[in-house]
Amino acid sequence: MVKFKAETFLNESLLLLAGVRMAKILIVYDSKTGNTEKMAFAVAEGAKQVEGIEVVVKRVEKASLEDLLAADGIIMGSPTYYGQMSAKLKALIDESVKIHGKLEGKVGAAFTSSGGTATGAETTLLSILGAMLIHGMIVQGRPDNKHYGAAAVETPEKEELKICRELGKRTAILVKKLKT
Repeated sequence: MVKFKAETFLNESLLLLAGVRMAKILIVYDSKTGNTEKMAFAVAEGAKQVEGIEVVVKRVEKASLEDLLAADGIIMGSPTYYGQMSAKLKALIDESVKIHGKLEGKVGAAFTSSGGTATGAETTLLSILGAMLIHGMIVQGRPDNKHYGAAAVETPEKEELKICRELGKRTAILVKKLKT
């Protein structure tokens, strides 16, 4: 659980009183077994560590095009199915053709869980990131490992959850930099 400092709360309250909207990150995920859901909430924990960031987490079936439009950063997570994202997440992306061009300049990132090693996690991440790039989004990568996003094999353990938190934090920092 993320603890908030009184100073952070005061600063964010002052921003709201001044009519300044905090930067918003939307985390959209699909999860059948709960593994990707655990990752989604770890990503959210990381994003919440950055002052001035509002984080919304939604299962894909609860997410709408309006949610995508309202966000400054969008992080999508999916289980790996045959090296691709889930049908539910793909359906949201397919529907987003209705708002094509309106996500340009927003920050994007991705995460996935898979059933084993060499089962398509990278191609799943790339399928999500590819759709984000087609929308004109700015993709958050990582230079030292897990270049395309966070990935876990089956149940995410301590190290994978740490990488998820780092993904959320790095993405939130980039969103904040671009928003100011």
